[in-house]
Amino acid sequence: MSLTNDQLQDVANLARISVEDGWTDGLRRDLNAILDQARLLDDPRLDAIEPMAHPLDQTQRLRADTVSETDQRVTMMAAAPAQEGGLFLVPKVIE
Repeated sequence: MSLTNDQLQDVANLARISVEDGWTDGLRRDLNAILDQARLLDDPRLDAIEPMAHPLDQTQRLRADTVSETDQRVTMMAAAPAQEGGLFLVPKVIE
């Protein structure tokens, strides 16, 4: 399926953009190329491929899951302008 000039104008209208007459052919050609590339993803041979978390076959280096700071709750709560029940009180911003 390729876009016609009328379809391009309809899409531009829906997107609230204006397309000058001199740009119509080039834009239609570019959009058709993008749609052709997207159509390649419909290939049934791709259905059995597992999704990858990373395009390269690498593992992510993770830091050790250890506590690196001391508990400073009392110090932080002492500096809070408003608190109740060990929680910070903040102004209501959403009704």
